[in-house]
Amino acid sequence: MREIYVTRPSMPSKEEYYEEISTIWDTHVLTNMGEKHNKLERRLEEYLKVPNVSLFCNGHMALELAIQAMDLTGEVITTPFTFASTTHAIVRNGLTPVFCDINENDYTIDVSKIESCITQKTSAIIPVHVYGNICDVEAIDKIAKQYKLKVIYDAAHAFGVNYRGKGIAEFGDASIFSFHATKVFNTIEGGAVCYAEPQIGERLYQLKNFGIQSETIVNGIGANAKMNEFQAAMGLCNLRHVDGQITKRKKVFQRYIENLADIKQIKVNMVNPYVASNYAYFPIVFKNGNVEKIRDTVYDELKLHGIYARKYFYPLTNTFECYHGMFDVSKTPVALNISGNVLTLPLYADLELSDVDKISCLIKKIVRSDSRC
Repeated sequence: MREIYVTRPSMPSKEEYYEEISTIWDTHVLTNMGEKHNKLERRLEEYLKVPNVSLFCNGHMALELAIQAMDLTGEVITTPFTFASTTHAIVRNGLTPVFCDINENDYTIDVSKIESCITQKTSAIIPVHVYGNICDVEAIDKIAKQYKLKVIYDAAHAFGVNYRGKGIAEFGDASIFSFHATKVFNTIEGGAVCYAEPQIGERLYQLKNFGIQSETIVNGIGANAKMNEFQAAMGLCNLRHVDGQITKRKKVFQRYIENLADIKQIKVNMVNPYVASNYAYFPIVFKNGNVEKIRDTVYDELKLHGIYARKYFYPLTNTFECYHGMFDVSKTPVALNISGNVLTLPLYADLELSDVDKISCLIKKIVRSDSRC
C-alpha cells in the first residue's frame, strides 16, 4: 500500500543541488555566514520584498532570538492555536504568554479581543498567520501603535504570501519564517527573521553567534543559531522553484475545494480575495453533532488506507502538560473548539489529483455515508 503523508518536502534535482554545493569543496567554508548564506539572505530580501533578512538554523531560534533582540518584558499577547514553538519561545525568554482567542473564519487571532488582553505589563503582540491565512494586519497595527506595543508575526506558515500587493513580512516590527522540511519553502531545517530597523539586525547577528561583537570582544550572552552552507545551498535551489511549487499546490487546494465544499458537515478553508496565498495547508473543520468523534473517525479511517492526515493544531498550547494549571482554557473557547475538530489533509506540490479524489471520497463515505465514491 502506497502511503500518503500530510506533506512532503520539495527538493531540487540531485544534479542541481550537487552543482550548488560543489563550490563548498573549493572554499572549505561550511558555516559562519559563508558565501551561500549571504547570497540566500539577499535573494530572500528580494523575494519577500523586505529590507533585511537574518538567517537562522531553524524557525524556533529565529523567533526566540527575535523576542530577545527586542528586549521584551512582562507579558506578550499571542494565541494558543499554534505550534509549540510559539509559546515556548515566549516562555523561554522569561515572559508570560497571554492567550487571546482566535476567530472562526480563518483561525487567526481575534483582533476584537486583543485590547481586553492588554495590561500595564504588556510589551508585545505575537500574532500567528495560520495555514497561509493571514492575520488582520491593519487592525493589529492600529492597536500596537495606540498602546505602543511591538509586533512580531509568527509567519512560519506564510512564506511567499502577499497581501494587497505587499509581502506579508512587510508588516509589524518583525516576522519570522520557518524553513523546515515540511514548509512551502525549505532549507532542510532553517528559519529567518525579517525586520526593518538596522539595530535589530545587529542584535540578531550577535545573539545567533554567541554574543560575539569582534574577534576579541564578547559583550553579550548569545546562542549558536547560525545557518550552515549546505542548508543555504538547498534554499538557493528551492527558491528558484518555489513559485512553480505554489502553482502546483494551488491545483491540489482547488481540487479539494471542488470535492468537499458542498459537504455540510465540514468547513473548508477559503482564501481571502486580497491575499495571494501559498496554499500551505488544507484544513477542514468538522461541525454539527458529535464532531470530535467524526474528526477522529476520519483520521483513523484515512490511516487504515495509508493516508496520514494531521490533527493540527491539537492540542492547544495552553493545555500542554508542561503548562498544567497555568492558563484558563475557558478564555479561548473558539480555539478549543477548532482544535478539537480540525484535520489537515495531505497537500504538497506533487500530490496526484487522483489521490485528492481518493481522500475526498473516503471523507464523504464517512461523514455522509456517500456510497457513490
